[in-house]
Amino acid sequence: MKAYHRFIWIIVCCSWFNCLLAQTDKGSVKDTVKIRKHDPRIATRRSAIIPGWGQAYNREYWKIPLVYGVLAIPASLYFYNNSWYKKTKFAYEALYKASLPVNPDSSMLKDIDPQLKTLSIGSVQSYRNAFRRDRDYSILWFIIAWGLQVADATVFGHLKQFDISNDLSMEWSPKLDPVTRTPGLGFTLNLKNSSSRRLVDVR
Repeated sequence: MKAYHRFIWIIVCCSWFNCLLAQTDKGSVKDTVKIRKHDPRIATRRSAIIPGWGQAYNREYWKIPLVYGVLAIPASLYFYNNSWYKKTKFAYEALYKASLPVNPDSSMLKDIDPQLKTLSIGSVQSYRNAFRRDRDYSILWFIIAWGLQVADATVFGHLKQFDISNDLSMEWSPKLDPVTRTPGLGFTLNLKNSSSRRLVDVR
């Protein structure tokens, strides 16, 4: 339980640290005149170091609680399963030593968890294996969740540079080939009020 409380404090401290970083980034934008180009690699590195830091760099602050919420699920499952794994492992060892045909040792039976005292040695062994498996899976899911938030920061960091302004225009226009005197259809894409460039001609 102490380890679980320690993990909650770590989450709170990281959220507070991310808020400070977000305020620092906002202040730096106000104080400087030169607009810095958004770099997706910075978002990737920051998310790999501290969860949610890349989302803060992308100015998607609403994602930070979601990131820590997703990471908290496998983390809490890890502490739960690891705690019961230790209890069932101790109970199995105590029951095994007490069931030895030669020199049995029953001194450890009194320290078994009350919820496990009525179980047989086979049942305790099955529970021990199940809790150990679930503990290992929770570590795997935690790593996957960490990787997903890094990928999220990277993808949306690249989308920050994607132009969706009103300067983009697309136009279909009819065309007549003067050589063959056959009608056709032209496709024109204009980028930021620059000169038109015909990309596709369909005859």
